[in-house]
Amino acid sequence: DPRWEAVLDAWATRVMSEMGRTAEGGFEHHVSDKNNDDELWDDTLFMVALFLASYGETSGRRELVDEASLQFLVHSRYLADTTTGLWFHGWTFDGRHNFARARWARGNAWITAGILDLLDLADIVKPVRDFLLGVLKAQVDALLPLQAPSGAWRTLLDDPTSYEEISATAGIGYGLLKGSRLGLGTPAWREAGLRALDAVMANVDRHGTVLNVSYGTRMGHDLQFYRDIPIQPTGYGQALAILCLSEALQHVEAEGNAA
Repeated sequence: DPRWEAVLDAWATRVMSEMGRTAEGGFEHHVSDKNNDDELWDDTLFMVALFLASYGETSGRRELVDEASLQFLVHSRYLADTTTGLWFHGWTFDGRHNFARARWARGNAWITAGILDLLDLADIVKPVRDFLLGVLKAQVDALLPLQAPSGAWRTLLDDPTSYEEISATAGIGYGLLKGSRLGLGTPAWREAGLRALDAVMANVDRHGTVLNVSYGTRMGHDLQFYRDIPIQPTGYGQALAILCLSEALQHVEAEGNAA
C-alpha cells in the first residue's frame, strides 16, 4: 500500500544504519528499556529480519533481503545447538556463551515459523535457502519427540518439570502445518501440527483469549528463571494463535476440496 511506503522505507533505513550490531554483523536485541549489547536473541529474527525480507522484496530493495539472510545465518551459527538441533535463547560475545543454555520454547517457535516465513516472503538465494532448510529440519526432528500428550510443548522444551506453554505451541504448530503444506516436511509434521492446533484451541476461552501464555521473557542466566516466568494473556500469544488457526484453515479447506 503506497500510503505506508515512506514510513516503512524510513524504518528499514533506520534499522540498517542505526541498529546495534555484534561481531560478525548480527543485530543486537534491544528491548523497550535496554540495549542488550553484544547479544543475539532468537526473537530478533522474527521481529526485525522478517520485516526487512518482506519489505525488501516488495520494494525492490535487494540489500534488505540480503541483510535478512545474513541475520538468519549469523544467528544460526551461535544459537542453533549442534548437539540437539534445538535453539538456545541467546548468545553473548561478552564471555562467548549461551547464558543458561535454555532451549526455550517460544524462542524455538520464532525459528520454526520464521525460517518458513523468510523463505515464503522473499527470494532467498539457493545456498542460503538450502542451509536454512537443513537447520529447520534438524530442529523439527528434535521438536517432534518432545511434544506432550496434550499436543503442547513445554516452556523449556527438554525439561518435563516446566509448564506447557501455548504461544510456543501455536508458533511451532503454525510452522509445522505451513511446512507440510509447502511440501517441505514429512507427514509427521502435519500430524504434530494438528495436535498442536488441538492444544491451542483447548486453550482459547469463550472471549477469544489465549490462555497459558508465558509473559515477556528476558534473557535468563539459569533455567529456573524460565520456569518462573508468570502466565498471562499477551498480544503475541493472541498473534501466534491467529497464525496457527489461519494456517489450519488452509488445511481444512484443502481437505474439503479433496472430498
